[in-house]
Amino acid sequence: REEVKMTDNAVFSQNKVLTIDTMNPNVKNVEYAVRGPIVQRAVQIEKELREGMKKPFTEVIKANIGDAHAMGQQPITFFRQVLALCSYPELLKDNMFPEDAKSRARRILQACGGSSLGAYSASQGIDCVRQDVARYIERRDGGVPCDPDNVYLTSGASDGIVTMLKLLVCGEGASKTGVMISIPQYPLYSAALAELGAVQVNYYLNEEKCWSMDLSELERSLAEARKHCNPKVLCIINPGNPTGQVQSRQCIEDVIRFAAKEHLFLMADEVYQDNVYAEGCQFHSFKKVLFELGPQYSNTVELVSFHSTSKCYMGECGFRGGYMEVINMDPEVKAQLIKLVSVRLCPAVPGQALMDMVVNSPQPGEPSYTTFMKERTATLSLLAEKAKLTEEMLNTVPGITCNPVQGAMYSFPNISLPQKAIKEAKALGQAPDMFYCMKMLEETGICLVPGSGFGQKDGTYHFRMTILPPTDKLKLLLAKVKEFHQKFTRQYS
Repeated sequence: REEVKMTDNAVFSQNKVLTIDTMNPNVKNVEYAVRGPIVQRAVQIEKELREGMKKPFTEVIKANIGDAHAMGQQPITFFRQVLALCSYPELLKDNMFPEDAKSRARRILQACGGSSLGAYSASQGIDCVRQDVARYIERRDGGVPCDPDNVYLTSGASDGIVTMLKLLVCGEGASKTGVMISIPQYPLYSAALAELGAVQVNYYLNEEKCWSMDLSELERSLAEARKHCNPKVLCIINPGNPTGQVQSRQCIEDVIRFAAKEHLFLMADEVYQDNVYAEGCQFHSFKKVLFELGPQYSNTVELVSFHSTSKCYMGECGFRGGYMEVINMDPEVKAQLIKLVSVRLCPAVPGQALMDMVVNSPQPGEPSYTTFMKERTATLSLLAEKAKLTEEMLNTVPGITCNPVQGAMYSFPNISLPQKAIKEAKALGQAPDMFYCMKMLEETGICLVPGSGFGQKDGTYHFRMTILPPTDKLKLLLAKVKEFHQKFTRQYS
């Protein structure tokens, strides 16, 4: 039997059915920076520290991913009480739980098969939860109607986004679907497009204007793409990830008119809708603006918007709760969407229960209202403080410029790197900002994601960091970044 040597010296048999050459080639093109090589190295360093290896630091500070609870953000009491009651209904007999938490839990359990969170739900999600989501959307959008039939519960927003892209992607060669995504982008998009074999169409956000979206840039990107593919989808992240901008109402109107004129399907990723910090900034949902533009748009433009339990003041990433709402979808396609979600049986039921808490939170007069509002407000105020602190401290570093963090939970500062460092990185076959972030990790224990993992204009370099660490740790992290950047610049000047 012939054996072949693999590069990492492992010896594999040529007789394997699944090899790197016979596997799905699209999967090999998938990259996901927020959990990429830099994070794998960070995990390794943590292990080395535990084993007693000496380093110039005592802990790894992970600022690579928007994982609020892992960074010390506290769960909202009411949410966890209801989830506890739903998971272990015996607790409904206990007096330590407030009545409004009990009534929410009873309502959810009654909607579950066998009154258990362990039962499958309908594929589109539990009925009463979808009704609550619809009512929440109506309140949020000032009375614009929402049909629960257009609401699909999902396992986090990511699941909904990938499902929609599956429906949208088709064709071969020049007729292959092109999907317009903002650069910098959240790598879920590029990864999903690579996996589906779709064409990624980049449009660049304007860093000079606080990462705003330019209509002329959308037009340029679309015209360019039409030469080699069939662009039919436009994705928007608002508030932005990794860039933290909040789009103006005017900008959203422009985008909707553009989508209508160019016959594009709109995907609005609105998972940071409660994370708005900057003076004069406000979250406007795409759906609300669409309906305010009148029937010529609201009856024709196809839109799907996404929300999640993972961000905002909830930070409940691990429960994988989310929803999407589809507007103006062709009824025949809708039947296909229902079929597609049925194959996966149903979204995680505890995640659905949690989504219900988010859209059906304690109201004035209910026993949990005061505590809930106090916790919600404190979480969001603290994030607003940390957004300001991050921007201010980064801007004191010569060679780093950081736009205001208007929303979401990240900053995406621009870093100037010396020519010598760029040359050395290229000699190693690394992106210069990957080289920079890897060096920072090895020397300071700080884990950031290089801008190259999100896309950036050629010749510019960035990193993304979350604003989630506790304030004292965030100050320490920013001070270390400053010190490292100055040392790095001296070293390579």
